Amino acid sequence: MPVTVQADPYAWESPCSQRYLADKPASGMRPPPLEEGAAAWVAAHDAVSSGQQYLRLTVQGTGAETVVVDGLTVRVAGKRAPLAWNDYAMAYPGVGCGGGVQTRAFAVSLDSARPSLAPEPGNDDFPFKVSESDPEVYYITASVSAYDVDWYLELKWSSGDRSGTLTVDDEGRPFRTSGNKGRPAYEFPIGGDGWVPEGTTKLD
Repeated sequence: MPVTVQADPYAWESPCSQRYLADKPASGMRPPPLEEGAAAWVAAHDAVSSGQQYLRLTVQGTGAETVVVDGLTVRVAGKRAPLAWNDYAMAYPGVGCGGGVQTRAFAVSLDSARPSLAPEPGNDDFPFKVSESDPEVYYITASVSAYDVDWYLELKWSSGDRSGTLTVDDEGRPFRTSGNKGRPAYEFPIGGDGWVPEGTTKLD
């Protein structure tokens, strides 16, 4: 395989963008993590990305030859009613939230009958070229409101007279993203010692 893909399914577009659903009461939840601790926090709570999931894909060639990334296809492995779990916001109330515009950014609605990636405004679409010395990073925002969706990506590549498809998932498991409408929502105040219903924190 002349190309590799490293998927980070627990990247955050900004400190305020990410939420997770968990089948646990607020009293049983740890404080929200920093982004680098998100994967461990999710695993500890059996949590699921809520409302949207932000993926960072690092695509790199394995040799000196140029590999053309022809496209990414969204594949749905399962679709159910959204999870009836509690919704936890990762942001601390009152903390500023910033986000940058990425040059390889795409969006997909998992509510669609046939979800497909579309470049964010101002971004180019496939194909792109990569090599061992010239990797690319793609950012994907997958949104959903009406379902609990298992999904993965297929990356199509070509290099010279060779071509193929590479499955991109969460270490052998599908990505999972669930709608969160109407779910009890919680936030963790700065200086607080536990989760409280979202919107009840008074800012100084």
